[in-house]
Amino acid sequence: MEQNKLALVLGATGGVGGEVARVLVARGWQVRALARKPEAAPAIGVEWVRGDAMVREDVLAAARGAALIVHAVNPPGYQNWGTLVLPMIDNTIAAARASGARILLPGTIYNYGEHTAPLLAEDTPQLPSSRKGAIRVQMESRLRDAATQGVRVLVVRAGDFFGPRAGNNWFSQGLVKPGQPVAAITYPGTRGVGHSWAYLPDLAETMVQLAEQEARLGPFERFHFAGHWDSDGTGMVDAIKRVLGKPALPVKAMPWWLLRLGSPFVALFREMMEVRYLWRRPFALDNTRLRQFLGHEPHTPLDAAVKAALQAA
Repeated sequence: MEQNKLALVLGATGGVGGEVARVLVARGWQVRALARKPEAAPAIGVEWVRGDAMVREDVLAAARGAALIVHAVNPPGYQNWGTLVLPMIDNTIAAARASGARILLPGTIYNYGEHTAPLLAEDTPQLPSSRKGAIRVQMESRLRDAATQGVRVLVVRAGDFFGPRAGNNWFSQGLVKPGQPVAAITYPGTRGVGHSWAYLPDLAETMVQLAEQEARLGPFERFHFAGHWDSDGTGMVDAIKRVLGKPALPVKAMPWWLLRLGSPFVALFREMMEVRYLWRRPFALDNTRLRQFLGHEPHTPLDAAVKAALQAA
């Protein structure tokens, strides 16, 4: 029997949700998206529905008839994670239970703390070091519990996002300045320390391809997306230089000392300091299971991906 191809995307005005929505539309899905101000939402071929992910009735109504709920909604910036994130995932679980939809969650490496082994497999213990990481672990724990009660779940984990329309990300808000000529690159990490990058269009394509394998998926599934592994912390910087044709472009260190000074007063700085360990230690994602399941991982060459990201920055 052909798969029902109606999806609800929560967070479609953001980077991940918007990209997944675009891929769903391109692959023939009917897409419904929840937004507090649908009149201001981008024209990406979806049916915009007025509502709030914090209001359970809104999510339940929007999810009627859906086979897939993409939970890509986050609090704006880094504000109010402790009070908003878990109620939103609970609303999505309730909507999935009512509609029979599978939940698709974009996972992060914040779940893994600074003492975690450098190669992350799906069964690597999640021992977070940050407050945000602890909340992400709680999210996945609630999803796993829901899966024992009939709710189907798919988690696809990746490293730091970059690409056109990627929203808040280290690439366009750390390495380069959006909308400005690139006069220098600011790198948050340390030379010799690897870092995991995920080109968002490839990640979104992977998520949708997995969701389309519903007949092969178990009640609770996790897959890791390897993306672009920068083995020594110079690969992304060098790619930016190549794409711009500026081999002598200066590279500056992230002023972590300034963030530390400002962290008592600025929530964003506090959150950035909490995850600094991800730039001090290598964390690579093992995509063996993903490649075995799909037969491949969608992968745009690094320079082409960087070029698209820079053109949109």
